[in-house]
Amino acid sequence: MLRIHFTSEDLVRVRVASAPDPLWEITCSLHRLQTSRGRWAYADWYRETRTTLSGTPLGVAVRRLLVPMLPRARYLPDFLTPHEAADGLDRGLAAVVDTPPVRVAHEIRLLDRLTGAPDWAPRLVERETREELAKLLRAYHDAVIAPHESRVAVGVAGERALRARDALDNGLDAMLRGLSPAVRWQPPVLYVDYVEDRDLYLAGRGLRLIPSYFCWQSPISMADDTLRPILVYPVHGLRATAPDVPPDASLAALLGRTRAAALRSLALGATTSELARFLGVSVPTATRHTTVLRDAGLVISQRRHNAVLHTLTPLGAAMLRATSRQAPQDPLAPGVT
Repeated sequence: MLRIHFTSEDLVRVRVASAPDPLWEITCSLHRLQTSRGRWAYADWYRETRTTLSGTPLGVAVRRLLVPMLPRARYLPDFLTPHEAADGLDRGLAAVVDTPPVRVAHEIRLLDRLTGAPDWAPRLVERETREELAKLLRAYHDAVIAPHESRVAVGVAGERALRARDALDNGLDAMLRGLSPAVRWQPPVLYVDYVEDRDLYLAGRGLRLIPSYFCWQSPISMADDTLRPILVYPVHGLRATAPDVPPDASLAALLGRTRAAALRSLALGATTSELARFLGVSVPTATRHTTVLRDAGLVISQRRHNAVLHTLTPLGAAMLRATSRQAPQDPLAPGVT
């Protein structure tokens, strides 16, 4: 059990990541390759990844180098998932390479004692070796994460919208209570089902919540309590898949004025009932509109308690931005049909 202790200062410093963290997605996806648990939820990704890596030099490097450094175990070296990755893969890998050798040596010793480190791991104190590891992490990301980045982004965006909705409607307590079945909020402590028994005192530093598409059931935190506190946890009941039809084939259904208005109204998220009231239509009609938008890959729908919350996918947001640039007038204006 992990017990995260909050102060009043921490409660006003809770943040939800605005985008997928590429190094945590790499880490959690490697864990998916190391176990059959939850494999059904990632079945298409797993099959494609096995095909991509099987019999290739990259596959050999992943098995011999990455898996031993990021095992599905009680301890992972923190320097491989730096805070800077919040700003993208380039920043994250640069931080890995720039890690002070003293810290690298310390964390490799911990890995060896708690889990078992590969024989070559002590060489990571050398910058050149860390640069090679960073290149391998990038190659892995490009091969097996990047092709699925849209669905990863959809999952994180949907989770962020859910958390924002909980916070706006019912306060921070509701947001923390709804994080995951593995998390229980009993103020001022957040109890997390964990691989070991420990306490994390935030002491005014706040907590950064990182929803992860490839995290399955069990949340993860940094091993070193002196680092910026984070909690990586699974996206809420979602395994988004890419639309079965090309977006261009489905987008024709969006030419109607009502669906254009629906798309715009979902920019900040809305339930089916809220959308129906906004459009002035019945709930079944609003449901038909969201179904078309969802089939086109523009909207994601998630059940939350007794309601269904609809939010834009990255594709939907991009289309809305493009439409705004090309036609700044109101989508309901005359001439828009």
